[in-house]
Amino acid sequence: MSINVTSLSHLLLSVKENPQQIVSYHQGAFINKVQFYNDVQQQIAWFKQTSLGCFALYYEQAYPFSVSLFALLHAQKKIWIAANNKSVVAEQLTEKGCCLLGDWQGKETQLNRTESEFSVLCPLDLSDAKVTVFTSGSSGQPKEITKNVQQFQTEIETLESYWGRLLGDSQILSTVSHQHIYGLLFRVLWPLAANRCFHSDMYLSPEPLFNQSKGKRSCWVASPAQLKRLDDLTEWAALKKMAVIFSSGGELPVAVAQKIDQNCDHHVLEIYGSSETGGIAWRQSVNDPLWQVFDRVKISVKQETCELTSPYLAPQEIYRLDDKIKIIADGRFSLLGRKDRIVKIEEKRLSLDQLENKLCHSNLVKKAHALLLLGRRDKIAVTLVLTEWGEKTLNSRGRPQLIKLLKKLLMTAFETVVLPRKWLFISALPVTPESKVNQGLLTQLFDLQRTHSPQIVYCDYQGNHLELQLKIQPDLVYFTGHFPVHPVLPGVTQIAWVEQFAKLFFDIQLPFLRMEVIKFKKIIQPNDLIKMTLNWKEGTSKLYFELTSIENTHSSGRIVYGEQP
Repeated sequence: MSINVTSLSHLLLSVKENPQQIVSYHQGAFINKVQFYNDVQQQIAWFKQTSLGCFALYYEQAYPFSVSLFALLHAQKKIWIAANNKSVVAEQLTEKGCCLLGDWQGKETQLNRTESEFSVLCPLDLSDAKVTVFTSGSSGQPKEITKNVQQFQTEIETLESYWGRLLGDSQILSTVSHQHIYGLLFRVLWPLAANRCFHSDMYLSPEPLFNQSKGKRSCWVASPAQLKRLDDLTEWAALKKMAVIFSSGGELPVAVAQKIDQNCDHHVLEIYGSSETGGIAWRQSVNDPLWQVFDRVKISVKQETCELTSPYLAPQEIYRLDDKIKIIADGRFSLLGRKDRIVKIEEKRLSLDQLENKLCHSNLVKKAHALLLLGRRDKIAVTLVLTEWGEKTLNSRGRPQLIKLLKKLLMTAFETVVLPRKWLFISALPVTPESKVNQGLLTQLFDLQRTHSPQIVYCDYQGNHLELQLKIQPDLVYFTGHFPVHPVLPGVTQIAWVEQFAKLFFDIQLPFLRMEVIKFKKIIQPNDLIKMTLNWKEGTSKLYFELTSIENTHSSGRIVYGEQP
């Protein structure tokens, strides 16, 4: 099959074929091939004047990124593409001998940019030209993935053979970054090779993307995180005008794909792959929830290990996937989760191990456990065991200030979008009988509704004894109408909380039987800081509770569990 794409090796050499062809929409103006050629040539001249040989790219916008990328390729420099521009990443790349090029928050290398004549360009040797992607590894350490440009070229040709006709002359707009493989291919390299205009800006939400499409035939390069947030306020009519919607960076829930189909008659095209492997498979889950492998990609499972061969890998290379899959007879497959602890947040790859390690390097944290909470907006939650200094900081400065200090630490290494959104401070990580972290318990604690449950400031859990420091938020539903002028937390709510937390932490299997010696001594009001103490007496099936503050006992009693006599 003939594929109508320009080889990346001749991309700049083909400028004379159609000099007015639009390449990109950047800073409010359309840029044609001639200007792109001149911009690249100018940078080639700068790079040839320096003896520096290795450059790390990070640009907020895709057009200057593409200019520097092709200039470095033609200047035969080593290229690293960073997933973010955080100070820790900048230090790591600098230690590897890279000069920082682009938007590095003032740390970028200053080049001597004098005027020079344009050089005569030769075609790129795609098998020799290489790019290294610098991303999170499953061990918690950054991972270096080196690919030659021929691998990108091969993948571009595959993508065009599948969906080139569907795209036609669509312009490419994106809500994902070009600093990752998916965005690099779909919003920069593929459009350049196929003569489609790509927008330089990464749009932060669908609304500005729809506005900037200006009624022209368009393609949206999206991620599951963004598509899951489409709701009744979405401009479905504008979305319907899109020629294609691509999604990658994780599985799009089938229910979300069906909702998009029902509202705007779009079957989202999902791409499954990774930085290491390139594209592996695709699906339109409205039609079929199973994944279909791309041509010439082969996938197999041997003794629970999933092996992959692909034209986007080195010849004869067999890659072992960290994903667990189930293959059916015709080669289609379903995903069953990952073996490692790499997760995706807003299409950003995050190592939970790396996040935990960073937190434990602080003098505030002794142990950390991170987990992914799935929902309309996926989020990271962390459970922390504090050092003695961390506990002093919590007691003296309060929970919000402690979280602020820890976030400041994390922001040196991680992008804001992947930072934890839920925090739990606990005396010891809860474990299962198999001595593994009790993720089920932690997930239930993080899933407590903010409008129905108090905020857990600190948790001290020891076997059948539990102490919870609780902040009573003013916006709890129980204060509504009870009472309008002088809000008071109802006693029945206090009992309900006692039971709720007891059944989360203790193995209470018997039904509620009765309450004994219940006393309500002092009212609880909004913003009170309360300590809930629970003791479970398994032998007698009795739960003893007490709710206190610094100066008062607010309520106490016991709940008896057992069968009716």
